[in-house]
Amino acid sequence: MLDLEVVPERSLGNEQWEFALGMPLAQAISILQKHCRIIKNVQVLYSEQVIEVYDLSKVKLKYCGVHFNSQAIAPTIEQIDQSFGATHPGVYNAAEQLFHLNFRGLSFSFQLDSWNEAPKYEPNFAMGLASLQIPHGAMVKRMHIYTGNNLQDTRAPVMPLACFLGNVYAECVDVLRDGAGPLGLKLRLLTAGCGPGVMADAKVRSLERNIYFGDSCQDVLGALGSPHKAFYKSEDKMKIHSPSPHKQVPSKCNDYFFNYFTLGVDILFDSTTHLVKKFVLHTNYPGHYNFNIYHRCDFKIPLVIKKEGADSQGEDCILTTYSKWDQIQELLGHPMEKPVVLHRSSSANNTNPFGSTFCFGLQRMIFEVMQNNHIASVTLYGAPRTTSQARPESSSSAH
Repeated sequence: MLDLEVVPERSLGNEQWEFALGMPLAQAISILQKHCRIIKNVQVLYSEQVIEVYDLSKVKLKYCGVHFNSQAIAPTIEQIDQSFGATHPGVYNAAEQLFHLNFRGLSFSFQLDSWNEAPKYEPNFAMGLASLQIPHGAMVKRMHIYTGNNLQDTRAPVMPLACFLGNVYAECVDVLRDGAGPLGLKLRLLTAGCGPGVMADAKVRSLERNIYFGDSCQDVLGALGSPHKAFYKSEDKMKIHSPSPHKQVPSKCNDYFFNYFTLGVDILFDSTTHLVKKFVLHTNYPGHYNFNIYHRCDFKIPLVIKKEGADSQGEDCILTTYSKWDQIQELLGHPMEKPVVLHRSSSANNTNPFGSTFCFGLQRMIFEVMQNNHIASVTLYGAPRTTSQARPESSSSAH
């Protein structure tokens, strides 16, 4: 049985590991994989706002090193009062038949269906406070750890310092563009503890970097640092859809990707010129073949929607990571060609339990659409340009 420490507004864990509010899902899953001999049966139910313990009989729980729930200690209302002290009057939810007792960053729900009678509600309690009489021995049904004073209004906190682990994360990624299409990316990056003394440097730093189509490999390394992985394309399986007559001629050298997993971004370089030719932005939605490989890229793609009529004025619109394909089609119009069906599988295993995705090309962008209407990834292409063309002036400020 797991023996876990409860830290209100922060985490649930022990000396070896902890699930923390604001932790990337990939890190939580990594903990489950690493401790698979202890945590054997796993069902993943994801909540961005809270950590919930819904069956207290399967874990031991302690607060400030003292147990309030174990095989020998029942989590009764008296035990919670003894362990956590006084708090505000509780709230009764008649629909759930649960009584909620709230502390800052911590909430306990008591089951009422085992009581002999309905709870007695006294609206004229002392000091003008309403009160609920809780029978002795009422047991905790669920426990929630969250940020702030109110479970209903809580939001996911920023990622804690302990979760950075020396990595750089992208707070947001803005797609830079002109009237013709995408030009590059403006990334707002977050990093922590990268100074000479990690403990003395325990704060999050924010910085901006711009990268463009046509940037060199050195430009990207200088802006973003080393990638987590470099991947060389063995073949271009999408080449068959190209109108080029040379699509059957094998290339002498292969294009290569820089994979930045914590940014949710891939960057493709031309094998001959070593210049950026493509960006891939990943949304990391559950149900996709690559789920949990990339951190979600929180991107914004500005679009200029041309209005019909005599006035050719454009209307500004922003696509985000959370936009759905039917919404995008309403803005951009339906693609002229049928989608390319993409069925991913590994070389060792040809099965893909998530099914195919569909790729639609619009305005130098390819949208990979899942069967649930969510966007799995967006691929951005640059306009054809020569190697002698200079980078945009605004990029010089990013280095």
